[in-house]
Amino acid sequence: MSRYQVKVGNQNVIIDDSLLYTKSDEWVKFEGDKIRIGITDYAQKQLKDIVGVDLPKKGSNINKNGTLAVLESVKATAEVYSPIEGKVLDVNERLLDEPELINKEPYDNGWIALIEAKSIDKNEFLDHKSYVDDIAKRK
Repeated sequence: MSRYQVKVGNQNVIIDDSLLYTKSDEWVKFEGDKIRIGITDYAQKQLKDIVGVDLPKKGSNINKNGTLAVLESVKATAEVYSPIEGKVLDVNERLLDEPELINKEPYDNGWIALIEAKSIDKNEFLDHKSYVDDIAKRK
């Protein structure tokens, strides 16, 4: 695993080359048939200071592209979408008391949920280079 910075607009964005990404700014880490999900450094910088998090319930089923969590920031409220269909095995309950972990450590202690996937197609995700290309095109 390594992390590097890229300039996107006027911001430096940290990218983790060991993760896969979605066009809606979630990162995914494969752990066998489970997937850990969070939002990218780019996404948290767009939201600014995150002050609240609504997490899914453990054991709940989630649809692909369904709302996984809701983040409240000083700037906006944003939905985090599940890139897969599956069952929520675990949620990061630390975020309830420390939502700022998403800003401080989006790829580490700022993870949102662990999902057991019904099926996984890694080709549906972007690698780190493709994700950087995608966010660089945005205005």
